Amino acid sequence: MTMTRMDKTSLLAATLLASAIATTAHAATSAKPSPGDYYGTLQPMASDAVYFVMTDRFVNGDPSNDHRNQGKAKGAAFYTFDRPVPGAPAGKSDNVGYMGGDFKGIVDHLDYIKEMGFGALWITPIVDNPDEAFTGGEPVKWGGHFTDGGKTGYHGYWGDNFWVVDEHLPSRGLDFRGFTRAMHAHGMKVVLDIVCNHGSPAFTMPKDQPKYGKIYDKHWRLMADEQNLAPDKLDPKNNPLHAWYNTGGNLAQLSDMNENNPAVLDYFVGAYSQWIDQGADAFRIDTIGWMPHAYWHAFVDRIRQKRPGFFMFGEAFDYDASKIAEHTWTRNANVSVLDFPLRKALQATFEHSGGSYAALAEPLYLTNGPYANPYELMTFYDNHDMARMDASDNGFIDANNWLFTARGIPVIYYGSEMGFERGAAEHAGNRNYFGTKGIAEARKSPIRANLMRIAKVRQAHVALQRGLQVDLELAGDRAAFWRVYQHGGRNEIALVLLNKGDAPQDFHIGEMLQSGNWISAIDGSRHGIGAGQALTSRVPAHGVQVYTLAAEVSEPKLRSSLDAAMAGARKKQD
Repeated sequence: MTMTRMDKTSLLAATLLASAIATTAHAATSAKPSPGDYYGTLQPMASDAVYFVMTDRFVNGDPSNDHRNQGKAKGAAFYTFDRPVPGAPAGKSDNVGYMGGDFKGIVDHLDYIKEMGFGALWITPIVDNPDEAFTGGEPVKWGGHFTDGGKTGYHGYWGDNFWVVDEHLPSRGLDFRGFTRAMHAHGMKVVLDIVCNHGSPAFTMPKDQPKYGKIYDKHWRLMADEQNLAPDKLDPKNNPLHAWYNTGGNLAQLSDMNENNPAVLDYFVGAYSQWIDQGADAFRIDTIGWMPHAYWHAFVDRIRQKRPGFFMFGEAFDYDASKIAEHTWTRNANVSVLDFPLRKALQATFEHSGGSYAALAEPLYLTNGPYANPYELMTFYDNHDMARMDASDNGFIDANNWLFTARGIPVIYYGSEMGFERGAAEHAGNRNYFGTKGIAEARKSPIRANLMRIAKVRQAHVALQRGLQVDLELAGDRAAFWRVYQHGGRNEIALVLLNKGDAPQDFHIGEMLQSGNWISAIDGSRHGIGAGQALTSRVPAHGVQVYTLAAEVSEPKLRSSLDAAMAGARKKQD
């Protein structure tokens, strides 16, 4: 599907945007700063690094909700549990059936997640998905893209009833509300993945299947049904069951929601508001780029009318910053986004030896960039829709040292803390089951050990979470930059030094260095720096050093650089 849907003039713009603009996260976090303020963002969510799990693939905590016989009565084409992808090379595997991961599997292993230094958990969609494998489309194959024949909704993105939790996820006494309570009791936020763009696969089936191409309300009344018809065969003017769908363009065989139908917006606002009421703390918006800005502006506006400041970030799978930045603007969705352009640079820098930190300078967009606020972007190096990073252990360690000290809110995909299935794409092992075996192996991984250290440093220092960034050096295997937070009586200056080389690197920092008693957040060492003196530090191979000073900024050159960074960080908007 092309991106023309973002450009079309829609009825939605005329009928839905008359609503008053709600108090938004950006209104709350982008207020005019006071003189002497230095910060990248005041967004509370920026305090928390995010661990991302595909719920079905994390841990099976309750086998009683596996539904291992689901669909079997109809034959081999329909069963839903454990469907290996054909064509796997020797020693490799992938699966497009359910594997048993559930809410209980997460709750039972929250300590594993939290002890790594994460404050939030992003989970895949929880809504009801069809109860059979999909019989249409091109048969799934090893490494295939958009090959969904024989696949199930284990991932959660094929919703048919967005008001109801899928039966594979809850346990007795642990519905979604119970899940969020357990998370909050452990001091963890819940980021819920949501979809408005599409429902389930809707056509090309040899025979129409239950729930596929259908949308139900909270009482299980049928609201929409594509009836196994191609989009151009739908008749929305004469068939009300077709009125919820578009008649041109679609992603694979997925039912394509009609953003111009006010009932569609009402449905999703109502359904997703329910999940907020049950404890969701933030939303990740799937396929945000496949629906026009007007729809998302209206959706976000209505969500925030009742929940001012509710944080959301969108997935626009595009490496062009000027395109994905549009979703962050106040007149559009007014949300954050996953930082795909930076991800591309991270891959180039850390996936293989020889990459240079210089590649990261431009996609940071620290000043005069296209984003409403680059400090609120979600930063990552791999996820479930792309090949996992194919790096050495040291490559992962170096990437994490960057991710948890540089601007943005870091996101780590489950298993990347041990290099799980490194290099594997979808239908080639990317989403494989992790389980207690994976957790046990990860506990022994040097990647995880180093991740825990730097994530906990970020967790303890507001400058790394929300501070402005001023670069000193980004070249070859070396990086040095300032992170500074000065707001509301809370002051912290951090100096970050990174070395991704195979030998130690000596750093001699005098530029913009403020006198005072500096403390290493890595090893606790103390360094008294007088006026005009420099700080010398040897950073080990594939290592990191972070020095902090709890003081207001007084060094003139640093203050001047921060003034420029503060003035240029946030895009001027109409």
